[in-house]
Amino acid sequence: MRKKTQLIHGGITGDEKTGAVSVPIYQVSTYAQDGVGQHRGYEYSRTGNPTRFALEELIKDLEGGHRGFAFGSGMAAITAVLMTFNHGDHIIFTDDVYGGTYRLVSKVINRFGLEASFVDTSDTANIEAAVTDRTKAVYVETPTNPLLKITDLNQTAELAKKHDLTFIVDNTFSTPYWQNPLEHGADIVLHSATKYLGGHSDVVAGLVVVNSEQLAEDVHFVLNSSGGILGPQDSWLLMRGIKTLGIRMEEIEENTRQFVEFLQELPEVTDIYYPGLPSHNGHDVHTKQAGGNGGMISFDVGTAEKADKVLRHVNYFTLAESLGAVESLISVPAQMTHASIPEDRRAELGITEGLVRVSIGLEDIEDLKEDFLQALRK
Repeated sequence: MRKKTQLIHGGITGDEKTGAVSVPIYQVSTYAQDGVGQHRGYEYSRTGNPTRFALEELIKDLEGGHRGFAFGSGMAAITAVLMTFNHGDHIIFTDDVYGGTYRLVSKVINRFGLEASFVDTSDTANIEAAVTDRTKAVYVETPTNPLLKITDLNQTAELAKKHDLTFIVDNTFSTPYWQNPLEHGADIVLHSATKYLGGHSDVVAGLVVVNSEQLAEDVHFVLNSSGGILGPQDSWLLMRGIKTLGIRMEEIEENTRQFVEFLQELPEVTDIYYPGLPSHNGHDVHTKQAGGNGGMISFDVGTAEKADKVLRHVNYFTLAESLGAVESLISVPAQMTHASIPEDRRAELGITEGLVRVSIGLEDIEDLKEDFLQALRK
């Protein structure tokens, strides 16, 4: 089954009892049992819900995994995965990981004795150097947020196997339409499904896919124990959004390519970060492991003051903390998505005060270019 067909016909489709072509919303908390311990597959909706299960089966199929799980947010999904580890375990993270992930790891999870190192995973030698006898996993984003660094999935998978590490990949930026980390040796794939998978700025959700029964048991145990589940209404909304993921990603890809070409002609813009550029560090690796470049671009306009002026004068770019929607979004990572990272750490990573991040949407590309230009030169 090819990808666009799988987006519509993957997982569980329709309802056999009624003939409905859409999976019903099972707005229910508990289920009648035929006898003590004799249920019909469901007993309590924290443990399992038919609508949520249909979504979990869909993302499992899209990522080519063993089992999928749906959470109430991307951060809930990340938290659950990290909670499968134990006190004293050490995990290696991509250095410019999403600010919310950095905050979770450095200010919350660390309270429970989970230790972390943040390294530039675009060079696997840095990962190797960070491995200790307590290291249990390596966690990467590729492309990263917001500098779009690229990590070689195959090389990292080989390293993880060598050291018996769990390999975790946040695949939010690429989506399963463009990239499937499990095919390159990853053990766990994460998504902030709020972004491209939902695609319409109307649902908050997180998804996890694992490649083995043992990992499935571990993640489900945490999900059922901690309860950070996705509700049936949002599960249904997410499945509806996923059906159009293919056509959205392809149109966004073309819009983004044209917008990057436009940015390259502007003297006010420097340091454009976009995996589709041959000059982008890791471009060749990304091309080998992903089918597309996505809709995320970061670039520098010089100062925080200039960045603020641009944000205040755009009309078709929405100033908002998210990405991957039908509408184009714009933000300044240093003040928004990555504000939780200390200033000196941001400077070390290259997240400058003048760095602007845009998520290109489905508007007419000429409108987007005209809008940005007038804001830049206001």
